[in-house]
Amino acid sequence: MLLMDAPPPKEDVRPFIRIARHLTALGLSAPDIHEADEEQGFALIEDFGHGTYTRLLDAGADAAPLFAAATDALVALHAHADGARVAAPPYDVAKLMDEISELPDWYGPATTGGPTSADMRAAYLDAWQSLLGWLPRPDSALVLLDYHVDNLMWLPERVGARACGLLDFQDARIGARPYDLMTLLLNERRGIDPGLSASLFDRYVAAAQPADPVGFALWYRVLAAQRYTKVLGRFARLTLRDSRDGYLRYLPRVTRLLSDSLDAEPLLHRVRAALDAMLPDWRTPPPDDPAGVRRRVALGGARP
Repeated sequence: MLLMDAPPPKEDVRPFIRIARHLTALGLSAPDIHEADEEQGFALIEDFGHGTYTRLLDAGADAAPLFAAATDALVALHAHADGARVAAPPYDVAKLMDEISELPDWYGPATTGGPTSADMRAAYLDAWQSLLGWLPRPDSALVLLDYHVDNLMWLPERVGARACGLLDFQDARIGARPYDLMTLLLNERRGIDPGLSASLFDRYVAAAQPADPVGFALWYRVLAAQRYTKVLGRFARLTLRDSRDGYLRYLPRVTRLLSDSLDAEPLLHRVRAALDAMLPDWRTPPPDDPAGVRRRVALGGARP
């Protein structure tokens, strides 16, 4: 067993406990909650061991069965009639737009050293708002939000979808069903073979049978661009505001992913044009020099 210590008021163990119990009730492999003192922020939870997907892949494990189990876990979650019947905040257009705004507010100053133009920022956000408002309403699901290799455990003694152990879901929301599949297969930190990614997307669609397969695929592509946008802003914010180093090294990969995503989807071309107008050099991220970037932003008076 593991002791979880989430002392209030800085942390709240209750969402983790609530979502963990919900997932296990659905037959998925979230940690069992053996004991909990929610007021004090303590919980005794099941120990899944050390077999994170990240460690196994770093050691040369075959990615196919790992990602297949993770895909099947999403099928099980989304196909279950009670999958989204749990108290969780919405992951709606307003929340997506809040995340999108982190790019002009944080990544912009990190790249230029100066504040982002208010008019250009407004045009950029309007392009996103118009697109998200135009898209067909997606099927909703419980979105675990950070569904990637760092937060998944391999449990080989279990069968099928239960072989994928689930962690780090305390911030789960109710949102668009494609989000977690996109995060798994098109992740910004660690990619997988494009052929495997495409085959697992098809595997999910065949098993989960979304009501609108075309709309599902469209949301999948748009949400990928939205996530890369959020990540650029979030990693810049963690560097500038929170003085947390180690995130700038990811920015070259994320900018490439965002560029490819905006180029490939015609519906995103207006977003691309607005981003190019707002930050012409956004594809060239700041150097991996956190202290230097912070000094430059402070001198330029651009800290939000």
